[in-house]
Amino acid sequence: MKVAKWKDYQVLKTGDGLKLERWKDVYLLRPDPQVIWKSSENMAKFPLLNAEYIRSETGGGMWNILKKFPAEWTVSYNDLKFLIKPMGFKHTGLFPEQAVNWDRMIDLIKKEKREINVLNLFAYTGGATVACTYAGATVCHVDAAKNMVERAKENMRLSGLENKPVRYIVDDCKKFVQREIRRGKKYDAIIMDPPSYGRGPNGEMWKLENELYSLVELCKEVLSDNPLFFLINSYTTGLQPQVIANILKLILPEGKIDADEIGVETDEGIVLPCGCSGFWTR
Repeated sequence: MKVAKWKDYQVLKTGDGLKLERWKDVYLLRPDPQVIWKSSENMAKFPLLNAEYIRSETGGGMWNILKKFPAEWTVSYNDLKFLIKPMGFKHTGLFPEQAVNWDRMIDLIKKEKREINVLNLFAYTGGATVACTYAGATVCHVDAAKNMVERAKENMRLSGLENKPVRYIVDDCKKFVQREIRRGKKYDAIIMDPPSYGRGPNGEMWKLENELYSLVELCKEVLSDNPLFFLINSYTTGLQPQVIANILKLILPEGKIDADEIGVETDEGIVLPCGCSGFWTR
């Protein structure tokens, strides 16, 4: 288990399907499917709690505001800064457990004595884009949601990186890669964080278990002759890290592969798992 280390983010308590978090000066209570153990207390009564996300029996849910707090605010991870805002489906605009991957990508890119061109697919609000650009890479940031791409631009601005070389693309990731293959475009590093389920622009059904292998095969076609790394993130319940490791081994050139769960340590002295990552390096 690889565990992220933060100052502006903290998991205080967990239990009964919930996690109590501190995002800088704001305290939120959110559902977490991994938390199947009992809570020793009612976290909704936590005196500093600003808001809790209440699930609806018909799907989705809503934020219940308990104490006033900013509509959006900034958290820092070392020199990187990110905009936080409670949104639909319990999201806040950032996955803090990904900091372990940001650290590794920054280290790999900084050690290279050449320009590194990164393709970030399903890039969301750009945590990895900010990290790679900070390290000196050129990034192509691709996501199908225009509003998430706009938030990625804001995260770049907050981190003082708005003038760095980033190409922002609002598009279906698979179709974009297919076009890059036809154009002969190559990348030294590829990052992907594909969803468990989804629909394409024409209503095509996406299911990670059915699509991941062929997507990685496709992405291999845009890898440069001297690739640096290939990172796959997954939040799909039941998909083991070894499955991702196997896909990377079967498709990519010979290299080093690390696949593990990622998570955050709580104030209770336990580690809360938050998905898994498979990391191929040259």
